[in-house]
Amino acid sequence: IMDMGLRLDRVQIHEDVETEKMHSLDLIRAGAIPDDTIMNAARGTVRAIICTHGHLDHIGAISKLAHRYDAPIIGTPFTIELISQQISSERKFGTENELHTLNASETFPITEDISVEFIRVQHSIIDCVFAALHTPQGIMLYANDFKLDRTPVLGDKPDFDRLKSLGGEGVLAMITESTNVQRSGKTPSEQIAHDLMLDVLLGTEETKSGVLVTTFSSHIARIKTIVDAAEKMGRRPLLLGRSMERYSEVARRLGYIDYSAEVCGNRKSIDKALRKVMKDGKDEYLPIVTGHQGEPDAVLSRIANDSTPYEIESGDKIIFSANVIPNPLSAANRYVIETKLRMKGARIYDNVHVSGHASREDHWELLRMISPEQVIPSHGDLSMTSAYAELAEEAGYVLGDTVHVLRNGQELCLG
Repeated sequence: IMDMGLRLDRVQIHEDVETEKMHSLDLIRAGAIPDDTIMNAARGTVRAIICTHGHLDHIGAISKLAHRYDAPIIGTPFTIELISQQISSERKFGTENELHTLNASETFPITEDISVEFIRVQHSIIDCVFAALHTPQGIMLYANDFKLDRTPVLGDKPDFDRLKSLGGEGVLAMITESTNVQRSGKTPSEQIAHDLMLDVLLGTEETKSGVLVTTFSSHIARIKTIVDAAEKMGRRPLLLGRSMERYSEVARRLGYIDYSAEVCGNRKSIDKALRKVMKDGKDEYLPIVTGHQGEPDAVLSRIANDSTPYEIESGDKIIFSANVIPNPLSAANRYVIETKLRMKGARIYDNVHVSGHASREDHWELLRMISPEQVIPSHGDLSMTSAYAELAEEAGYVLGDTVHVLRNGQELCLG
């Protein structure tokens, strides 16, 4: 099984959600986690659960479903630590699967003749990999999620040498994401987001106003950029929010970051920190908070609703270092919070951000690099997977023969 995730837009949840208190059947009925009853009819036995990175849409169902399989869970160090925390906090089920850490460029034997190899890539979370499954019938490459970032802010660029050599060996099939395949061109490097953030935070003469930044809690590279900028501004960075605490503390403990920002996870400590900000002066601090999607219980929403000691005043700057997740709930929540902030006189800096997903020409480059015999677009709705199929047709693949658009529950036999 490749990844075992939670579909965020099917329930009213966000990065601070407590899914550990929800039952798997409720989540399945909501379409939020996979309905894995299809596995009852599958031939053979599940021998491994392989997770390519630590985003909830790739690991969020582990604590709900993994206990059904007598198989180890394999992931990179950051991913496995996040999974371990998720399992520890689960309230409905006990998950006793072995957790196995595998670094990029390493291989793990699953059976006598099947092994998995991790290949380093970049995404909007650290420690992300492709998984190459080596089988007697050929290599299966699982390529969710990625961007071809040659100048990352944190970590190394994708292992292009290994990807090219893998293509030379011959890949039977590639399963790949299609999230941004409809976006033309190439996804900008995270270095561009770094420069955008520095331009917004440092490129102003208004140095005494309050500044708040909100971004993805799991985007450790982005948070590092903001923390570094705070120090250049002469301000003390504060990371505020339960998920901010979870991701940053794991990254710090594993040695991926070494910044010394104060981190507050629970409501009491957050309010205490914001009370000190108001006492000492807003120009002394740079709070980095949860709530970029306007989630009702996140820190930014509480600030906008006057539910914290922090008071928004005319001229305060609110920087959204995130895109609006494309679903109606997120769009509505984001509209509400931006409106509330503007009514208080805040200045809004929107979309100081670059995507963590490959765009159309990145997909073209990877497809040409790997040259798989068969292509299966995934990680997108029908419009996205169909758009990828059209791209594959431009590279000579044939719909229904060598490129396959599948719906949930459909089976494809290769070889």
